[in-house]
Amino acid sequence: MINDLVVKVANLTVKFNSFYAVDDITFSVKRGEIFGFLGANGAGKTTTIRVLCGLLYPNSGSVNVAGIDFKSESDERAIKQKVGYMSQRFTLYDDLTVAENLTFIASLRGIDEKTYLKRQSEILDFISFARPLNSLVEDLPGGIRQQVSLAASLLHDPEIIFLDEPTAGVTPAMRSRFWELIKKLARGGKTIFVTTHYMDEAEQCERIALMRAGKIVALDTPSNLKKIAFPQKLYECEPKSEISYSYIKELKSRQEFEYFEPFGLRFHAAFQKTPAAEDFKGSLGANFKIAEITPTLEDVFIKVTEGTPS
Repeated sequence: MINDLVVKVANLTVKFNSFYAVDDITFSVKRGEIFGFLGANGAGKTTTIRVLCGLLYPNSGSVNVAGIDFKSESDERAIKQKVGYMSQRFTLYDDLTVAENLTFIASLRGIDEKTYLKRQSEILDFISFARPLNSLVEDLPGGIRQQVSLAASLLHDPEIIFLDEPTAGVTPAMRSRFWELIKKLARGGKTIFVTTHYMDEAEQCERIALMRAGKIVALDTPSNLKKIAFPQKLYECEPKSEISYSYIKELKSRQEFEYFEPFGLRFHAAFQKTPAAEDFKGSLGANFKIAEITPTLEDVFIKVTEGTPS
């Protein structure tokens, strides 16, 4: 239903001089959805998020966030009250305590003391923060610091939470814990808009938009993206013995491949639907053990987002 869309973007374009950071993109996000936004560095993800958070005016196109059209300074202020933003760079002050950081952010948000103390208690309980509030932020482990940063972005009870690479640099165990919090927020009706370079995290998103050179080049559920990117069979090729770089380079240039990429010590390959490609696949058996596999989201990411845009 249209009323369930909390982010609506149409023909959004952002230019810096002659460079198109975001180039005519259109998409929407549903209430309570965990929406993934993937792309290589410089693809336009962070610029898009800055627009949606009311931090950057677009050159053209329309943006509606939580029912607010981004057209004026008053809209900008209203949007900032509706969204929470956790940037990819840690934004709390290392030389302040947890309590001092949260109090400072509450004051910037204009939250009164009674509301702030209630929200502080609720959010710290939500993230299971068990350390003293007078702990200096610089003394906290990376994963705990990220959770406190998440708590700070939630203080004003936003409808939409933008998380820009929120688990970069933390341990796998803490990444898992952080995603438990993300799912809990979504179950509570919050809309989560997240960028990540970890494909296991992207698998947990309900839908994913893939960006390349400022454009959205694919948008669907993780399972549908795999079907669309690889309608043909995908194979894993394991070398039977050591192979040379020149041979690998030659293979990558072969026209019989629809897709050929290294994965660790093995290779993932999809073949063109031609008799010549079938014959070539058979000949590879002399050097590789070949087995059919299910595409991963990393396969999709590589195939869709790499290469020269058309």
